[in-house]
Amino acid sequence: MASTRPPEFTSEQMTRIAKALGDPRRFEIFQRIAAARQQPTCGCLLETLPISAATLSHHLKELEQAGLIAVEREGKFAHLSLRRDTWAAYLKQLSKI
Repeated sequence: MASTRPPEFTSEQMTRIAKALGDPRRFEIFQRIAAARQQPTCGCLLETLPISAATLSHHLKELEQAGLIAVEREGKFAHLSLRRDTWAAYLKQLSKI
């Protein structure tokens, strides 16, 4: 049976997450994904943000590489979701400081 316990992060992983969330626009995107009742698509986010598709793509890539979001591709759509396990582990690690 697989463990569901959040992983311990290295300082490199903590830095990557902090850097990803350090950009105000990226943090706003992260908040919108986290607050969504259903998995938003890139198109849904583009409708509500004053940025180009290329800029959104860049920000999503940074959030995904930091492990904060998951991107599920279905045809031409990309559904976005918060990786709650990563977020919980990050907050737990921060609380130890």
